Amino acid sequence: MSKELKKQENKIQLTDVERENIIFSNVAKIIETRKFNAVSAANSQVILMFWEIGKYINSVILEFSRAEYGKKILSTVSTKLTAEYGNSFVEANLYRMKRFATVFNNINEIADVMPFLSWSHFCEIMRIKDKQARQFYAKYAVQRQLGIRDLRRQIARKPFERQEIANTQLTENSLVPFNVFKDPYLLDVLGLKDNFLEADLENAILLELEKFILEFGSGFAFMERQKRIIIDGDDFKIDLLFFHRDLRRLVAVELKTGKFKPQYKGQMELYLKWLDRYERKESENAPVGLILCTEASRNQIELLELDKAGIAVAEYWTSLPPKKLLEKKINEILIEAKERLERRKLLPNVANKQIDYFIENVE
Repeated sequence: MSKELKKQENKIQLTDVERENIIFSNVAKIIETRKFNAVSAANSQVILMFWEIGKYINSVILEFSRAEYGKKILSTVSTKLTAEYGNSFVEANLYRMKRFATVFNNINEIADVMPFLSWSHFCEIMRIKDKQARQFYAKYAVQRQLGIRDLRRQIARKPFERQEIANTQLTENSLVPFNVFKDPYLLDVLGLKDNFLEADLENAILLELEKFILEFGSGFAFMERQKRIIIDGDDFKIDLLFFHRDLRRLVAVELKTGKFKPQYKGQMELYLKWLDRYERKESENAPVGLILCTEASRNQIELLELDKAGIAVAEYWTSLPPKKLLEKKINEILIEAKERLERRKLLPNVANKQIDYFIENVE
């Protein structure tokens, strides 16, 4: 008799039907678990097969001095393979296998995600030029259980590049963890119109909380809006309060319409110190803060060294330009951020932490 069945038998006398339901449920769990493991194992073998085929074709093609002859051979082989094994081996897919083996030259780099991603996932991911970005999106797809369409959409929204931009704010003595925030945040999902107020933004976030957290990042759990705190008889309110489960810390979020202002630092520092003293539990890490503005004054933010106070600042965009323009704008911000980072390294007596752009855990 299982422990669960014994426990329930001890608490109350079960009927035959109840006992049968418990047994059925437990057996069903075993079946579903093994079915999932079998599918994962089979998927890994398919991906590994395609990689081995691609690697073998690459090595054979190199032996031909004439490129046209190599293409002709590949076409002929593809026709025979398709007739024998099906459409997975059409010529276009053989070329994808070749590229797959080239892009992921070391198969061990993707061994941990192979059970969870389909061949179609990898076909999308290997189109990304940057190696770190490819690894990011592979893990990102697993963490969020993204289908192909959702993966394409996320790649177009550039979360890796926006995380890089946020990371460039952080220095060696930063109290803000790496790879947690993005800059900018794309809040087009909230459907806000022009000339909105901070209260409108807050209400829109709460109405579309699931979509907001999807953009905000995994691990965040919503706790409270307009968190009231009283200091020396004065009332203050924190716009939004979250808890990050993986980091074990409170995250205070302030929403601002307009450009970042230096005085926002003092306001957030006050909130974080209050949370640290009165809300933080013994098992938790120190709270951090995020100030969201429609425009980030990046040079002011760098001079204020907000990260050393546990504060990050990011822009938010409530409407998006067309895809190509969005990509151009994100890349321009990223280039500028990296240039600032390089300039900071040249400053005397300033040691900057080596940034690890990889995500540290699977969401």
